[in-house]
Amino acid sequence: MSALSDVQATLDPSRKSWIESANDSTSDFSIQNLPFGIFSDRHNDARRVGVAIGDQIADLAVLQSAGLLQVPAQHVFARDTLNDFIALGRDAWRGVRIQLSHLLARDTATLRDDPALRAKALVRQADAHLHLPVQIPGYTDFYSSKEHATNVGAMFRDPKNALLPNWSEMPIGYNGRASSVVVSGTPVRRPNGQLKLPDQERPVFGACRKLDIELETGFVIGGGNALGEPVACADAEAHIFGMVLLNDWSARDIQQWEYVPLGPFNAKTFATTISPWIVTLDALEPFRVAQPVQEPQPLAYLRHDGEHAFDIHLEVTLRPREARQASTIARTNFRHMYWTMAQQLAHHTVSGCNTRVGDLMGSGTISGPTEDSYGSLLELTWNGKKPLELKEGGTRSFIEDGDELTLAGWCQGDGYRVGFGTCVGEILPAQR
Repeated sequence: MSALSDVQATLDPSRKSWIESANDSTSDFSIQNLPFGIFSDRHNDARRVGVAIGDQIADLAVLQSAGLLQVPAQHVFARDTLNDFIALGRDAWRGVRIQLSHLLARDTATLRDDPALRAKALVRQADAHLHLPVQIPGYTDFYSSKEHATNVGAMFRDPKNALLPNWSEMPIGYNGRASSVVVSGTPVRRPNGQLKLPDQERPVFGACRKLDIELETGFVIGGGNALGEPVACADAEAHIFGMVLLNDWSARDIQQWEYVPLGPFNAKTFATTISPWIVTLDALEPFRVAQPVQEPQPLAYLRHDGEHAFDIHLEVTLRPREARQASTIARTNFRHMYWTMAQQLAHHTVSGCNTRVGDLMGSGTISGPTEDSYGSLLELTWNGKKPLELKEGGTRSFIEDGDELTLAGWCQGDGYRVGFGTCVGEILPAQR
């Protein structure tokens, strides 16, 4: 068999694992998924590489030491980030995926029937602590949902000319702060900044009053490009290791005052939360779908043949501090994104900008065509004019202290899921 056909075999919907929790049709972490992350646990505080499978984590450092994973680098899984493994390249990622899929398959006895090794190699997710999966050299956030850009333009500019002329010609983006990207579960403090109140001539300093989320995904660079050597759109997906959920926390009132003329700054830099598991593009391949029709036709360097969107279901819940149940406030799908990941990377590098392993690229807010599919509170409440009703009473126009926001995402297969887990953050009061 060829390497490509071996990868295809890992996607077989009928493949089951001897780890029974992975066979639950609602589990994010089926044997068809096998996402990578960094974890430690209460018995071993060393951070190392793991793969989620059902309610367990497979410790790849243990499996490599036991000779069950062949990788072209020693001790590459006994590291506190995925960067060194990712840097081995696409053949290595696929090789590990193929080996793990076979090792964890229901009919493979090697690990299944070795209780001593199994006890070392598997850690319950409930007993693990998940960490930021990669060291992130650089972070860029795009603005690639036509629905989101149209809503914001209609809200703050002329509804008849909501999109600026350049929006339909290129993937708009800005360079964010890699230093403030945090892993799911990290509390986020409400930012302070300059606020321009409508009845005052000069700004005031204080805590953000319009704190918001942006429901996004992000992709992680797996193969960088040299300075001065752009990545072609047709080749771009080969440079992507995988995807995460991403919450681009946004201080709308700070943003409104500061963004002219150079775009967002302190309104975005205080925190960006990502999910801990990176889902590879190979795992997402069965869910590839056509992207929206692009009019006008993009310039030549942004053109690619085939389908480059993915059918990823996304939702957001909000739970106030005292609430027992969270309220679902939005449901949408990644397939609505106008500009593709390949186009984003091609445009990012067309000037000669280099990228590095671990660079993070945010999709931009993912909004759909209906009011309940908008990816931000700014849109869902139309800048606070239409507050949302919560399940246990009360309303929200923007996020309040103590609120916990959770993003979730998954692809639904025939009897299995390829999921991202969750991306969670609780808001703490502003520093006084």
